Amino acid sequence: MLLSKIKYIKAIGVRCNSLHYVTTPIFYVNAAPHIGHLYSAVIADAHCRYQRLRYPEKTVILCTGTDEHGTKIQQAEAGNRAGSEAVHVSQYCDEISMRYRNVFQAAGILHDDFIRTTEQRHKQAVSHFWQTLQSRGHIYSAAYSGWYCVSDETFLTDSQLRVDEQSGTRYSLESGHPVEWTEETNYMFRLSQFQDDVRHWVKQEARIRPAKFEKILLDTLSEPLPDVSVSRPANRVHWAIPVPNDDTQTVYVWLDALINYLTSRGYPNEQYVTNWPPAQQVIGKDILKFHGIYWPAFLIAAGLSPPQQLYVHSHWTVDGQKMSKSKHNVVDPIKAAEQYTMEGLRYFLLREGVAHSDGNFSHVKALRILNSELADTLGNLLSRACAKSLNPQQMYPVPHAEHFSQLLRDLDAAKRMQEAKLQLAGRCEQHYESNHFHLVADTVIATLHATNNFFECTKPWELKADGSSPNAPRLETIIAMTMDALRLCGIVLQPMMPQLASRLLDKLNVPGSQRTWSVLSESCNNSKSCHLTGGNPVLFQRIVESAQLPSESHSPAKSLQSKRSKSKKQLKMS
Repeated sequence: MLLSKIKYIKAIGVRCNSLHYVTTPIFYVNAAPHIGHLYSAVIADAHCRYQRLRYPEKTVILCTGTDEHGTKIQQAEAGNRAGSEAVHVSQYCDEISMRYRNVFQAAGILHDDFIRTTEQRHKQAVSHFWQTLQSRGHIYSAAYSGWYCVSDETFLTDSQLRVDEQSGTRYSLESGHPVEWTEETNYMFRLSQFQDDVRHWVKQEARIRPAKFEKILLDTLSEPLPDVSVSRPANRVHWAIPVPNDDTQTVYVWLDALINYLTSRGYPNEQYVTNWPPAQQVIGKDILKFHGIYWPAFLIAAGLSPPQQLYVHSHWTVDGQKMSKSKHNVVDPIKAAEQYTMEGLRYFLLREGVAHSDGNFSHVKALRILNSELADTLGNLLSRACAKSLNPQQMYPVPHAEHFSQLLRDLDAAKRMQEAKLQLAGRCEQHYESNHFHLVADTVIATLHATNNFFECTKPWELKADGSSPNAPRLETIIAMTMDALRLCGIVLQPMMPQLASRLLDKLNVPGSQRTWSVLSESCNNSKSCHLTGGNPVLFQRIVESAQLPSESHSPAKSLQSKRSKSKKQLKMS
């Protein structure tokens, strides 16, 4: 029996207000991680870091992990052992899953749970969920035939196929992968009965973001939904979770995989009730159908609340081409980080990526952005403000009220900088709330540009650094105003680049208690003078290309031969 709208609205409203549960997709271990996988994780991590920073009263939980069952895993493991010693499929899963763990650890992904679908807790959750659906009459057995795409792990209708006129081969219209005709007896889920409920869920305000993906789902839901096969014959797909009480069938990998979000919260034990539903589930556009139609239907059928929001992002191309093994252009995050650093890679992905359109990973673009924005605009400004020729006492000084007021009154550059600082928190909060990280970066860089312009216009290097000089209060005020802008930008950048932001705030000797979102509204007039920490304040080393022959490629997907060295750019100081 379908949920009425009243019951439905009541169901989705039951959640713990102090909990903010966020998930990434669980990543399929048929291949090693690439920057597209890292992008999903970095979006979720930056979102969670912002939530902790902005709402310290909330409990924020991030779950990620690996999906380790299905036909593709069997095939990938078989291909992996060809011509070498046999590797059991479980060992293969262990190895690839660990590579994801290592990438996420290197990238600073602060996950609270890394789930694997081969874990016993997950098998128990899947078994319980299956029996719940079955006991409610939503699963039945039937002979089934249709076009099956192994790569997509799904049956497709004729409208979802394209036919090669010469060969007659059929391909998935969405993914381009070939399909094969399959006839077998499976268990079916009554998806058709939940079409109205799913459509109602999708139409809720801000349920699917960006909005273009809501339209895609509604277009799909405008046609009748067929029931979906939720099992496979065990003799064909043996690397999977057995169907309860029927060892001739295994659970469809997508039903199995989606339940991981429940497993992580303790399902089916009672504690999961207060930890559900997710506040946001970050997914790639290629799995929109599974999360935007199947998943809410499964949950509603089981009497559970669907997620509060799906945040859907697009893919990454490399130099304008789709990533693929055959093109040898798949970007390994660990290798890319050898050149760009992992903090630089995080920044580039969040800076250049926009959820509604595919991003393009370009080595030339990465060099330009990281050198211009991190090394020059941010890093060089810090170096200049901390230079001993200007700041021999190595202080974060208190601005002198008279000079502070005079600069704001007489200097347009000071007014523009102060206005940018005052608007920084409000604008970035709005952008963070929408996961518009590129706009956060735009706002921060604009503030830093205004600060650099202020620094140039005031020409502090022309003022004597001697504390007894009548120019000393003005110089201290210029340094204080510059450092205050750096402090504010450092706080704002913490979700996007936690390690680099931490180094910046460490150099300025900002206490941990003063790195929260709430302090962004405090003026530098209320600051206390403090000593800077020691060491050279190089935040991000400029990336300088090594000498290469003209025929050698600069593609980041190939061996990264560029070396990182200290910038030769001289500071404009006397």
